[in-house]
Amino acid sequence: MAERENEIHARHNGTSQIPIQPPPLIGSSRRRRGIIPRPRSPPEPAAVGAALVAPRLPPPPARSIRDLIIMGESKWMGKRWEEMDTDVLVKIFKELNLVELSPVSQVCRLWRLACSDPLIWGTLDFGLLKSNFIQTRASPYIWVDDRSDKRLAKILRVAMAISRGNVNCMIFHYNLYMKDEHLHYISQRSPNLKRLVMPAWNRISRAGICQAIERWGELESLTMPTIGHPPYIMEGLANSCKNFKELKIMGSFDLLFASAVTTYLPKLKVLSLRCSKVTMGALQCVLNSLEHLEVLNISHCLLFEMATNGRRQVIHELDNKALERASRLREFHHCQSRQCVACQRMMLDEGILRWYRYEDWFWRRDEVRSLDLKDYGRLFGAQCEMLTSVD
Repeated sequence: MAERENEIHARHNGTSQIPIQPPPLIGSSRRRRGIIPRPRSPPEPAAVGAALVAPRLPPPPARSIRDLIIMGESKWMGKRWEEMDTDVLVKIFKELNLVELSPVSQVCRLWRLACSDPLIWGTLDFGLLKSNFIQTRASPYIWVDDRSDKRLAKILRVAMAISRGNVNCMIFHYNLYMKDEHLHYISQRSPNLKRLVMPAWNRISRAGICQAIERWGELESLTMPTIGHPPYIMEGLANSCKNFKELKIMGSFDLLFASAVTTYLPKLKVLSLRCSKVTMGALQCVLNSLEHLEVLNISHCLLFEMATNGRRQVIHELDNKALERASRLREFHHCQSRQCVACQRMMLDEGILRWYRYEDWFWRRDEVRSLDLKDYGRLFGAQCEMLTSVD
């Protein structure tokens, strides 16, 4: 009885020393038998009341842009630019033009390597680059402003330095009159060239042409204007370019030209004479002699033959014999219609088309898909054409 009174007195004064006994443990055997349920997880702090809400953490310290740049390996920035995969850099640099690539290629070794990737330099299209010139009566029948030559040399130096020999296709405007030194420069620095759309030959010597062809051993396709003596070019292609298979002529194609082609390039597979002045004798020579020819394009050509009285007679329809010989080809494109706009232009210009009179894209088109130049390339677009002037 006295112990009971002392316990009540101690609880009243807050000085109880009696330990609080924990609840009895629930045996695992009873839980397995399903007699006593498992204890529930404690409730969330928010359910207990506002007094038990977790305290807020202090905000992270503010970082400047400079700090984030320095933390190149942190989760904020990922990899550094100089550590990015080359494939990613190439995909980015493909969207740049020649003027923009020039300073980018000088940032570091990795960027320079990415800037010279063959995926960027598959086609180097200078189709917008022209010379400032006037026609003359004396050979080479053209005079070119010295500033045009300096500008061309400057642009070629930049392009050849960045591409590092990875250009596969090179396109020049028909009114770009380069010299031997220009052709020599690009032939030395683009040994893997497979396709060339050649500008006018006026200022290039015979030795200059042959030397360039010797360096382009992998050349497969050539688009060229008419030249006074074509056999030496055809012979050079036969000796140096073992995989040569495509030829496009822009200008005149007579029996001398046709004989040179059939003699030195008997395995030619594709020939386009689109918008050219062609004699029927030259056409018959091609159809009879080129046994491996698969594709022939004479669309919008001015076909003619010499009559007995010495006058030129224009042919508007091919005879059955020519059509029968052409039927063995995989592709044969021809159009000599009076209703065709391109054919009307050929008649108006008497077979020597004045390209400058017509749309900028007109000279780039071809019915043969592999020879069609499509739109102007990104590497040397209109912006580059304006920004590459010479002071």
